[in-house]
Amino acid sequence: MLDTQLLKGTLPLLVLSLLSRGDLYGYQLIKEMERLSGGVFQFGEGSLYPVLHSLERDRLLQPDWREADSGRKRKYYRLTPAGREELRRRQAEWRTLADAVAAITGAEENSHG
Repeated sequence: MLDTQLLKGTLPLLVLSLLSRGDLYGYQLIKEMERLSGGVFQFGEGSLYPVLHSLERDRLLQPDWREADSGRKRKYYRLTPAGREELRRRQAEWRTLADAVAAITGAEENSHG
C-alpha cells in the first residue's frame, strides 16, 4: 500500500488527467483511477470529493447535473479552459519532480537495465 500522504498531492493531477479524456462523475473517477492503476490507487469519496470541490471552486472544473438511466441525478465534471492549462502546468511539474527523484534515488539507472 502506498503512503496516503504521498498520494494526496497527486490526486488533483490524477483528477484533471482523467477529466481531460471526458466528463465523469465522482464514483466513475474513483473506479477509473482504480482500474487504470491496476488497483494501486484506491481513493474513497472522503478523499476525492474535497479535491473536486476545491478544483471547482478554483474554476478548473465545471459541474453539470445529468439524469442517469435510473432517473437519479449525477454531478458530472468537465475541465474548463483554465483546468486544461492547470493540467499542463501540473504535468510539467510532475515530470520535473519524477526526474529529480529518479536521479537522486538511482531509480533511473535501475529501470533501464
